[in-house]
Amino acid sequence: MMKSPINFQLKHQSKDSLARTGTITTQHGVVKTPMFMPVGTLATVKSLSPEEISEIGAGVILSNTYHLALRPGTDVIQLAGGIHRFMQYRGPILTDSGGFQVFSLAKNRVITEEGVTFRNHLNGDLMTLTPEIATTKQKEIGADIIMAFDECIPYPADYKYAKASTERTLRWAVRCLATPRDSHQAMFGIVQGGEFPDLRELSAKATTALPFDGFAIGGTSIGEPKAVFSNMLKAAVPHLPIDKPRYVMGIGSLDYILEAIGQGIDMFDCVLPTRLARHGALMTTHGRLNIKDSEFEKDFSPIDSSCDCRTCKQHTRAYLRHLYRSDELLGKRLMSIHNLRFLIKVVEGARVAIEEDRFQSYANKVLQSYGDDRGF
Repeated sequence: MMKSPINFQLKHQSKDSLARTGTITTQHGVVKTPMFMPVGTLATVKSLSPEEISEIGAGVILSNTYHLALRPGTDVIQLAGGIHRFMQYRGPILTDSGGFQVFSLAKNRVITEEGVTFRNHLNGDLMTLTPEIATTKQKEIGADIIMAFDECIPYPADYKYAKASTERTLRWAVRCLATPRDSHQAMFGIVQGGEFPDLRELSAKATTALPFDGFAIGGTSIGEPKAVFSNMLKAAVPHLPIDKPRYVMGIGSLDYILEAIGQGIDMFDCVLPTRLARHGALMTTHGRLNIKDSEFEKDFSPIDSSCDCRTCKQHTRAYLRHLYRSDELLGKRLMSIHNLRFLIKVVEGARVAIEEDRFQSYANKVLQSYGDDRGF
């Protein structure tokens, strides 16, 4: 079997849960797991510089194939020397295949065995994504980790549809692996199956039988209740190998993240923290804070006294409220720094707790302090 372009090392398995710590070595550095990955859809984490992303403790960041293929185009990124040089980020980069955007943005899409045909959201032009096209575009972008092309099954979906979709995603996975990519590029397979445990198990077993470098669980965080999300993981994780990275796609709320870590997941991403920040919602140790509220007009304390981010060290709630109400871009940037650092710091704390075999008590304490409003 060909040697993987990345190296995953399991460091510690917690004694009180399935939570685990590890490292992933890529061409662009070593990152610790579990980890939260900020989303830089268009080769930028909205409003933040690459230096700020590194400063808040981010490792891997995620960019999106669908969006980058439309604008600026993968030819431009190739001419720049690849995504890392184009955006001047020195750490590892993972690209989504575009399958979720087909699910979330495209209207009147037609899904066939060949791929998906739809009209793109920018100008309505007809566009086709196939496993081969999605893989080639990611190769051209130059990501360290690229994702197999899949269909994100909507929630809810009937069993017949979910089964047909899951089986087609497995056939697409084989075609993705057969499409050439650069020697440093790892590829992750994606487990689908909707809310149905037997389909999740089927997909997990069949996907892990293929020579992927890591495995993702897709089709989560699309409106399903927390209990359904938990069951999706329970049906799939036991069939994932212990010696390869595990990734749950699209989760950014505290309860979902800590649930995933507790079930042995290593990686997760979401636009939630930066999206909340742009709307004036801040994640703190004691729950969400809405900076636009009048109570913060003369509040000269930091967002969160226990946070070590640049925003909390240098700026007050009153100043951030002023920036938000004035629609100043600086406010959105400073609040994005805080929200991302808050989540990354929670995960850093989880890594320490796992190493000390007390993850479950740590997770319970974090959620109890945060309260019922857990990031949605």
